Formats: sequence, C-alpha cells, structure tokens
Amino acid sequence: MSESSDLETPVYPVGAGKRSMLDLLRRFADPELRHDGVWRLSDLHLKVGEPACYRLDNELSPLPDGARLTQEMLERMLAPLLTEAQLGRLNGRPPQDVDAGYELRGEGLSFRINAFHDREGLAAAIRVLPKAIPGLDTIGFPADQVWREIVELRQGLVIVTGITGSGKSTTVASLLQHINRQRAVRIITLEDPIEYVLESERGLISQRELGKHIESFQHGLRGALREDPDIIFVGEMRDRETTSLALSAAETGHLVLSTLHTRDSRGTITRIVDMFPEERIKEVGTQLSFSLTCVLAQKLVPRATGKGRRVAMEVLRNIPAIANLIRTGRWHQIYSTIEANRREGLITLERHLADLVRQGEVTREDALRYANEPSLIP
Repeated sequence: MSESSDLETPVYPVGAGKRSMLDLLRRFADPELRHDGVWRLSDLHLKVGEPACYRLDNELSPLPDGARLTQEMLERMLAPLLTEAQLGRLNGRPPQDVDAGYELRGEGLSFRINAFHDREGLAAAIRVLPKAIPGLDTIGFPADQVWREIVELRQGLVIVTGITGSGKSTTVASLLQHINRQRAVRIITLEDPIEYVLESERGLISQRELGKHIESFQHGLRGALREDPDIIFVGEMRDRETTSLALSAAETGHLVLSTLHTRDSRGTITRIVDMFPEERIKEVGTQLSFSLTCVLAQKLVPRATGKGRRVAMEVLRNIPAIANLIRTGRWHQIYSTIEANRREGLITLERHLADLVRQGEVTREDALRYANEPSLIP
C-alpha cells in the first residue's frame, strides 16, 4: 500500500469526479440522513469489483454513479484508517482479518472497521459509532419501568440480545451512561472494540479493549473480578469460560451486563446452556435461574414514515415462574409464560410489534416481516 495515501486524497471515481475516503465518511454526518437525531446510515461497505455501498435504513444502497472499486483504489482508501501493524496483518501470508477503530476528529464521528480478503480481493465493512449516547427514554423500551428497574440493580445478569446491527451496543451504552450519571459505582467494561466512549461522572469507569488492553474476554473478566467492580460489561459471552465467569460474578454480588447473538429470550437461555457439556446442563440451568435478572431481545424495525428505524423489544424478567422453567429445563414454555405475565413487566416481541402497529409507528407488513412468530401477532 502506498505510504503517500491520505484521507483527503481523491481516489474513488464518482460520476465525472473523484471522492476521497474523507468524503465517503463525512456522508454519515449529513443532517438530511438523520431522524430524531439518529443516523439512518449505519455502515459503508467497500469491496473490490463493486461500487461503494451504504446501509440506509437497513437496506444496502450503492453510491449513485460510484465506480466499481479496484484493488489499488481500496488499498489507498483503507491505508489512512489502519496502523502499520494492522496493514501488516491484513496483507500477511496468509492474510488476516483486521478489526480497527478510527476517529474522525472535528466531525463528531467514530468508526469500527473490519477489513478482510474475499475471492475477488480486498473488502471492508465500516460502521459509524455516534459519540452521543441516546437517553434511555429515547431507546424505545416497551415501558420506561423496564429500564428504570435495570439501572437500580445491584447484582444479577442482564443480557441484551439480537442480530448484528440491532442496536445492542447502543442500549447497553445508554444503560451504563445513566448509571454512571446517577450512582457512585465502579464500572469496568470489556469490549471488542470500544464503541461508545464513556467519561467518568458520578461513577468511575475503565473501558478495556480486546487486543489492546486484554488478551481475551475471559482473561479480562478474571482480572476485573480483582479490581473491586460494582458493574461489569462483557462485550459478548462467546465461550464457555467467559459465560461461566459471568454467571459466577452475577451470583456473587456484581451487576453483569453482556450481549448474545440470539433472536429471542428462549434462544438466549438455550444458547447459554448449550455451551456446556450434557452432564453440566442441570447445574448451569440452576445457576442461571438464580443469576439471571433480565433479557432484552431487540430488533430495529422501519418506521411507518419510511424514515429511520425504531426498536421492537422482547422483555423477559426472571420472575419465579420463569426461574422455575429455566431450572427444570422446560424452555419451550418460556414464550407462553412471557405472554401470560405482561402485568409483571414481561412482553413478547410480537406483542410489542402489535402495540407499535396500533400506535402507527410501524406498518403491519413490517411487523409481520420482523416478527419471530408472525402468526402470533394479534
């Protein structure tokens, strides 16, 4: 890659002219592409052989009149965003995927970058990470009481789950920011990478990034337990050891927040249990029934106006009936139990989608498209 590559150098042909990498990144700040202060653009995809492509309201949208990227173009465009060490790994033999962060100073924009090679050549996915953390009252919880109870917790396990790009990181950051402003507590986060920067206010915060400050989530979690934390955020419960440590920390007087890539509460429970060998399933189920406090399973659904997206969320609170199902392995009954206990603050994704349709916030067509169980939307 050229050492003279620069963020402001016009490299990418668009129509009769050329755009720099800076031009492409600045598009995320276009006020015309925001709704209620939230970016409608979430990602920029770059791939050899294809035009630059943005994700707008969750749909891929090629840049009008953008040329098909060549290997040389993309190498020059990515060079200013990556360190020499990252470029070395990306172009090694064999090449490695690279995760990186980049801050566009003066623009109020930060980005998470994943660069890799595929059959055609170089490719990258660049996600915008807004610096402003939205308030909990704007996230889109089914009821404010849900988040009000979470931010008052002293111990337990809170899991935010959903597919990639469903807003999990934003929800967690908003919860942590509220706690940070309201409570004098020690907060330690373990992230891959750090997406939202949290400044200590009433709370004292240490944010640690995988590959920079910690070797792995399990090593970081073991260390965090010796650092007098009140609250620990583990970016993802990816493996058995990390999950086991998170469960133990939640049982022993810490508030632990984490994420999983599952579509609903029942899938979250089964994913956790399935990480362990069969002979430990009963033990883990019992431990989870005591340590789990809440599961928030969310999706981002297009607004009825056609501009922007809003959260639809399933909420599982670990009331005694749910704890009994987890402990006894009757996970197939979790959905019906959530549905039967709305007065206790539980709600299924389908019920929340139906509420949003009645409120005119989403269309029935989109509600059916995004539901896990479309036939159960009343």
